[in-house]
Amino acid sequence: MTPEQRDFILQACAASSLCAGATIQSLWSGYGEIVRVHLQGCRRPSVILKHVKFPEEAGRPGGGGGNTDRSHRRKVRSYQVETNWYQNFSTDDSCRIPACLAACSHNDEMLIVLEDLDVAGFDGRRTSVKEKEIRACLGWLAHFHALFLGVEPEGLWPVGTYWHLETRPDELEAMDDAELKAAAADIDRTLSQCRFKTIVHGDAKLANFCFSPSGQEVAAVDFQYVGGGCGMKDVAYFLGSCLDERECERRVPGLLEHYFSELRGSVRQDVDGDALEEEWREMFAFAWTDFHRFLLGWMPGHWKINRYSKELTREVLCKIQNQKQASSSPRTTSSTHK
Repeated sequence: MTPEQRDFILQACAASSLCAGATIQSLWSGYGEIVRVHLQGCRRPSVILKHVKFPEEAGRPGGGGGNTDRSHRRKVRSYQVETNWYQNFSTDDSCRIPACLAACSHNDEMLIVLEDLDVAGFDGRRTSVKEKEIRACLGWLAHFHALFLGVEPEGLWPVGTYWHLETRPDELEAMDDAELKAAAADIDRTLSQCRFKTIVHGDAKLANFCFSPSGQEVAAVDFQYVGGGCGMKDVAYFLGSCLDERECERRVPGLLEHYFSELRGSVRQDVDGDALEEEWREMFAFAWTDFHRFLLGWMPGHWKINRYSKELTREVLCKIQNQKQASSSPRTTSSTHK
């Protein structure tokens, strides 16, 4: 840690001294690290420093889109979006996020100083979850989507999620599934043209939720791919991150009921809850298939490419085919000849 970085953190936290603790994790593809910083002389015992340092040459090893300049630009943009998110957007206790204490950027480095959620009572991390913990995360997503329903994603990704079709041409090109590849634009268009739009987390996997000791309250982190879109993108991606194919078949219907119950109880009174639920239920399979499309091009051997995903994809492809047939069929008209 440089003297300038130390001074920046001390000033942001009004602390007298600090000590860098252990690295919590390295950022994807070697783009920096997340470190816990211990403080003295202020009310906060510690904060989290997200230190982003862009490689001197774009395209370092790391997978996830290859070592291309496009991949590098996407990552740079993602950290700019995250900084803007923390500086200009806020939530409430129903969808808790860490408070941003300070942020700055200089040349090829970015610093974000965040509240330490462990200190705030969200010190639990999960690699597997029970029903109550899944419901807690779905409740967080429902309140988040309700809070930002109709809000423009100014300064964020116009379309959130890291697998958005427009930003992933390499993965689309790599796909072997010709039918799904041909339908990819239609799937993306269907999701993008939905009537009810919100701001989506964009990477709402289990690893990005922090749990209270009881597991019934959660906070979320990692907002690099936050942006506009249909809330089902977050829901489908989250459920796919913590359920295997058999669990999906058995549990998804009930978990969707919980999500929509939370959503309807959270939206503003002027929102047509029936229309919102009807549309987003229809979008669930499209959102799931959209991520399935990305996986097939990114990592075709991934464990999430399973029977449940393939069944939903077949349903979506049939719907798209039927829509095209209906739109291309000649319309019959009746006329009266005198």
